[in-house]
Amino acid sequence: MPKMKTHSGSKKRFKKTASGKWMHRKAGLRHLLTGMSAKRGRQLHTVKVEEKNSHEAAVLRTYLPYK
Repeated sequence: MPKMKTHSGSKKRFKKTASGKWMHRKAGLRHLLTGMSAKRGRQLHTVKVEEKNSHEAAVLRTYLPYK
């Protein structure tokens, strides 16, 4: 059986933690930042960690088989 290909967009956006959860950056910090409150900008700086056994994690396992 041939190797599976890694999804190119997903490998740039998602990272797996040591405990097996998925991390990604939150959206909304690219442009139009002057109208945003400082509190909102700080909240968006944090990295979101997905749950281990959610549906999204199952999809990411198929996109990134070798992570």
